[in-house]
Amino acid sequence: MRALHGVFPYLVSPVDAQGRVLRPVLARLVDHLIAEGVHGLTPLGSTGEFAYLTVAQKLAVVETVVEAAAGRVPVIAGVAATTTAEAVSLAREVMRRGADGVMATLEAYFPVPDDGIAAYFTAIAEAVDGPVVLYTNPHFQRADLSLPLIRRLSHVPNIRYIKDASTNTGRLLSILTETEGRMQVFAASSHIPACVMLIGGVGWMAGPACLVPRRSVALYERARAGDWVGAMALQRDLWAVNQAFARYQLAACVKAGLALQGFAVGDPIPPQAPLDEAARADLRAILTAAGALPAV
Repeated sequence: MRALHGVFPYLVSPVDAQGRVLRPVLARLVDHLIAEGVHGLTPLGSTGEFAYLTVAQKLAVVETVVEAAAGRVPVIAGVAATTTAEAVSLAREVMRRGADGVMATLEAYFPVPDDGIAAYFTAIAEAVDGPVVLYTNPHFQRADLSLPLIRRLSHVPNIRYIKDASTNTGRLLSILTETEGRMQVFAASSHIPACVMLIGGVGWMAGPACLVPRRSVALYERARAGDWVGAMALQRDLWAVNQAFARYQLAACVKAGLALQGFAVGDPIPPQAPLDEAARADLRAILTAAGALPAV
């Protein structure tokens, strides 16, 4: 089981108006990102619109990414459901299709007690033979992971990572302390990767890396080398890109940016709305300033 580290872009899920996954477009994006130096790929994350896809669409996305990656980098597929049985089934299916591991999320409508949350993630871990990355996002999830629960889950052998989207570096440091080396931390935001690396994180999984992969990798490499001045210089340069993602809906923003870069990934899945012309113009200016688009 190879260790995970570095920049893992959250991939978009290109789907046409008839609901078909645009496999050639997605495969071309995978090739591009690997050529830019990313360390892994994460399909079916938030940027991948997992909550809007059917199971068949999800599996088509994973199949495409695995085939295009061809073992060059690890593929950690998102697994999310409201029931344990559905999550376990999806985890097994993505692993059968060649995923190297899973990023597990609990969707919840009703509140779930800690014992139920623990049982959900443990069942997923027991269903796969690869690493499991826990995903926690207190901004969107009804069932968040408390520190005692994270410590408890860190004793499950293959739950080796957590991707925390709280943007709270104090919480991340507490996770590292509480889990005593059993669990490594990925940032879930491109806002604070240098800070996360400084306190002991191993990388980040985030949508903006789809649009600025080379500069994201450069930031990671500087942080890993302990060049904090250089890392923060890149972090400041990329700040405007992150502000765009805070300003606009995530999948719509990444898909619009990729379209500007020549990837025909289509619009976000309805009822989500694409960016309007003013937002696209704003995004174009931001990406041009970041070197992600040629100056016109």
